[in-house]
Amino acid sequence: MLSGRRARWLAPVVAVSAATTAAAALTLMANSAQAATTQLCGTTQTASVAGGQYMVQNNEWNSSASECITTDGSADFTVANSAISNGTSGAPGGYPSIYKGCHWGLCTTGSNLPIQVSTMSAGKVTTSWSTTQPGSGIYDVAYDIWYNQTATTSGQPNAEEMMIWLNHTGSVQPSGSVVASNVTIGGHTYNVWLGRESTWNDVSYVMTSGTTSVSNLDVDLLAADSVSRGYMTNSDYLIDLEAGFELWQGGAGLATNSYSVNIGSGSTTPPSSAPPSSQPPSSAPPSTQPPSSPPASTPPAGGKSCSAAYSVVSAWQGGFQAQVVVTNNGGSATSGWKLNWTYPGDQKLNNLWNGSYTQSGEQVSVTNAAYNGTIAVGQTTMVGFTGTFVNSDAAPTSISCTAS
Repeated sequence: MLSGRRARWLAPVVAVSAATTAAAALTLMANSAQAATTQLCGTTQTASVAGGQYMVQNNEWNSSASECITTDGSADFTVANSAISNGTSGAPGGYPSIYKGCHWGLCTTGSNLPIQVSTMSAGKVTTSWSTTQPGSGIYDVAYDIWYNQTATTSGQPNAEEMMIWLNHTGSVQPSGSVVASNVTIGGHTYNVWLGRESTWNDVSYVMTSGTTSVSNLDVDLLAADSVSRGYMTNSDYLIDLEAGFELWQGGAGLATNSYSVNIGSGSTTPPSSAPPSSQPPSSAPPSTQPPSSPPASTPPAGGKSCSAAYSVVSAWQGGFQAQVVVTNNGGSATSGWKLNWTYPGDQKLNNLWNGSYTQSGEQVSVTNAAYNGTIAVGQTTMVGFTGTFVNSDAAPTSISCTAS
């Protein structure tokens, strides 16, 4: 359990020229067969790695103690030494990290950023990160993802700072206070924190079970959740994705073993890591999950028919994430399917993956995506979505499913 209180902010890393960076970094070559190791110390030192795809930064912004990191030029780095010793009720001393995108005007090459939140859909922005976490020291292991109100990439982003805490040691916690507990998004469970900095919202998704690595973490789903809560808007822009360690005390031995960010086309291809499970949850909320809807009363020619089951994945004040599992219970494979339901409440969908939707009032229609229209006999597919409500999030009592 997280405990203690602390203020949190990140001072901008001063962008420096490639020549300044090269002069500041200490490069060691043991022999011609061994890769060069670059050492970075202090606030402004950075190194371009992995052919320019990523940038490693030391970013010791709130401490003058000795602290350095090293990288071998791949998408990795290690905290080589750290004498940082900040109190846990205040801000960390630094945030050594690796990023893709633009950090206060210092940009990586070919990142495809910034992108507008409205264009983000499940599977479009995914990231994998593997770390080593020593038992000593007080630190967190966290993504720091920045959103701006415009596509401008220089200066302080002013829409949202989204942190994703994989783990932490010691009595440290995010900025602000808990606004939602045990929220399941994309297969991970989080406590959600909200704070306010000078011009932007500070939103932290803290994993309830610590981990040393994530694979194909879907940032799109977290962005949709944040939009549904009103912390940012679909017109904002994703600027960069950083991953690193906020250091309060010590931290030597912390390492990013590998890091990657993939920006693709989203729901035009199947997500590599689907947000919810493709099967109904084993213990869905009894008050909101109705039984499976019956098949269409008149199955189409060729023995094709399907049924659908609606379930709530997670819910919070004014918002929800749900899914519908579509089952082929006909005599031959489908080539397409369509769902229709009517909400008894006032839900409004705002993001959907694995299909296309239209909504008029309480009536919703969903058709398959290009890649999941074919369902073998007895098999299933899933469509997931997030939405908002004002007065009621009651689930539909039935869903019609038409197969073709």
